[in-house]
Amino acid sequence: MTDKISEFKDLLQRAKFVTFLTGAGVSTPSGIPDYRSKNGLYKREKYDFPPEYMLSHDNLVEHPDVFHDFTVHNMYFPDAEPNIIHKKMAEISNEKGAIVTQNVDKLHTKAGAKNVVEFHGNLYDNIHCLTCGKEFDYKYYLKDYRHHEDNGIIRPGTTVLYGENINPDNVEHAVEDVECADLLVVVGTSFKVYPFAGLLRYAKNDAKLVVINKENLDLDSEVLAISDDAVNVFSQI
Repeated sequence: MTDKISEFKDLLQRAKFVTFLTGAGVSTPSGIPDYRSKNGLYKREKYDFPPEYMLSHDNLVEHPDVFHDFTVHNMYFPDAEPNIIHKKMAEISNEKGAIVTQNVDKLHTKAGAKNVVEFHGNLYDNIHCLTCGKEFDYKYYLKDYRHHEDNGIIRPGTTVLYGENINPDNVEHAVEDVECADLLVVVGTSFKVYPFAGLLRYAKNDAKLVVINKENLDLDSEVLAISDDAVNVFSQI
């Protein structure tokens, strides 16, 4: 494993543009649960509806109280702090690259990263009433999902819910960052959620690909696959 980390470190040093593609596993060391692992959000307990419905636009509109309770107690971690993975990625991407993340926790930005595409949006920006559009601070949303001036439902941020389309600007910027990279680094994601998982098809033919994930993703044999804790890996680069 040490040899692979050394190879990764060498690739980072030689790369001209590094694009990190990140998922929930990057934020679990900061105390934020992932989704699909055996201890993840989707498997921790029984819900009234399937987890995908709990985080859907339909649930937001049809059962706003259920949606609010689930979201507030399972998705918001405002006191979470960036870990070594976020910090190292911020340092590298600010110098020569970008980060495209599935995460909605804003920890990449909190770590100081300037070139971040939040592919699925985030939970903290543009929290607004679906009736009148008035914006609210996330702290208000943690307490109430109703805008009492017009009884409108408050939507939590720019997060893309199940049943909604990805923001076209996010897709465009993510594709550009993948196309620019001579080194792509996939970290902490099962790579099963589309269209995020399809971003690799925009990579240059000669781009190097590194995957850092506890579980094998069964990608091309030429990929440098590091089956290790990402905290351990990024602590050594």
